[in-house]
Amino acid sequence: MRLPFVISLPHCSGEIPARIRPDVVLTQAEMVDSVDVGTREIFGCLPAERILCAQWSRLVVDLNRSPDQRGAKGLVVRVDYHGRTVYGPHAAPDEKEIQDRLTAYYQPYHRQLQASLQLPKIKGLLDCHSLKGIGPPEAPDAGKKRKDIILGNNGGPNGEVNPVRGEIICPSALLNFMKQVFEDAGFSVSLNVPYAGGFIATHYGRTLVANGQMALQIEINQGLYVDPLTEKIMPSKVTDVRTGIFECLLKVGKAI
Repeated sequence: MRLPFVISLPHCSGEIPARIRPDVVLTQAEMVDSVDVGTREIFGCLPAERILCAQWSRLVVDLNRSPDQRGAKGLVVRVDYHGRTVYGPHAAPDEKEIQDRLTAYYQPYHRQLQASLQLPKIKGLLDCHSLKGIGPPEAPDAGKKRKDIILGNNGGPNGEVNPVRGEIICPSALLNFMKQVFEDAGFSVSLNVPYAGGFIATHYGRTLVANGQMALQIEINQGLYVDPLTEKIMPSKVTDVRTGIFECLLKVGKAI
């Protein structure tokens, strides 16, 4: 059975176009830190109606940012999530380069996403990410241990409306049902903490909700399938986690 969702994986790639790589001063290992490790292997292998995988690293252009967002951690980041400078002296992209990246790398993904959401049988959007087991220095939960699964509907810690953030993109009752489904499967779950939803989930979610559908941001803890010593993906763990995630999402899909 296919899951009635569009799955978006905006941070699954670590690839840098050849023309840009010489300007980036990060090492290959440092660039990997910007990849949502495991999202392609877990969410990208689910039998969903449509799956979109980013071709390029978020260091090139962040698909999960507003096209108007600038600044050091905006659409085209100048400082990564560990506080490291991305570009060498005088190599940071200017506005023309940012616009070129929007045209070449950003807009094609979002056109595909928008078209996918118009397909029949689609009940919602799942924007999927992964995160480290402990919050890194630049994170809102720096130094804190994280849950296995974080479900974000742009609301508060119980799925309720957060006046600061605005409208929720998945009904709180459905979100709490999903939380229970994941917990029954053995996952620990947090709602909207530390992340409640980025640009993709919230931007498309508002329209989906108005049409009787839903959107959700899902973060999965890399500690479930990454070896803490080698920092490599453990295939057997990935298989187990993917099976558990599929069974949970199948129950959710049938309930909505």
